[in-house]
Amino acid sequence: MGIAFDYAPARPQNIDEILNGLDRYNPETTTVFESYVTQQCEDRTYDCYANLALLKLYQFNPHLLRDETTTNILTKSLTVFPSPDFSLCLHLLPSYILSPSSSSSAHITSNPTPGDAPLSEAVQKLTTLNNLLESAKYREFWQTLDKDDLYADLIADVGGFEELMRVRIAVTVGQSCREVERVVLEGWLSLTGPPFEHFIQEVCGWGVDETQGGKGGMVIIPVNKENEAKGTVVKEEVKFDQFARVIRRAYEQPA
Repeated sequence: MGIAFDYAPARPQNIDEILNGLDRYNPETTTVFESYVTQQCEDRTYDCYANLALLKLYQFNPHLLRDETTTNILTKSLTVFPSPDFSLCLHLLPSYILSPSSSSSAHITSNPTPGDAPLSEAVQKLTTLNNLLESAKYREFWQTLDKDDLYADLIADVGGFEELMRVRIAVTVGQSCREVERVVLEGWLSLTGPPFEHFIQEVCGWGVDETQGGKGGMVIIPVNKENEAKGTVVKEEVKFDQFARVIRRAYEQPA
């Protein structure tokens, strides 16, 4: 059986009690959830169910919304890709945050102009990273992450972000490949030299065959239940009686 969606092994008891009671809809619990998000960022734990509960409280109480906490939740959700957590969090945000930048002032509301608020820009940046990950454009992911100082600010509060991302990328690669050229995998992980070798050997348990592939050799990934090639045998059983009508029609005289 799979792990329940609302399961989090490191969840504190007080958070669990809030989530399983009516207090999860109490605006006064937002500060408790916000502190819990900070804790997740510091100790590298993750609780999607609690984070979604906080975003739902923000949805009901827009005046309580905190930009930093919101971006931290989205950034943490990237560290568990390819799960759909980022999209789940994204769809609980107000529409004016999700809208692209616009200079139009046609609509008059109490909300900021779409795309002009700092939070909106941050969400667009994080969405770009998520799209690159979903498209398996890992090299472009690291290049995008390094080229803008805003990204550095967004991931600053999330402890071990880059390491967590490398682990998730490695897990995805290990599920789909048996061997990868070293130069390609170096780009995917944004690592070279001894740090790259240490990561794939000590963290991933993979090896390098320098006699294969191009420059640098080939990274060999052990067989697992995900990347193992399995033949599919298609067997169809058709009884003669099923063709009786077709054969009978063949011998019938045309009208």
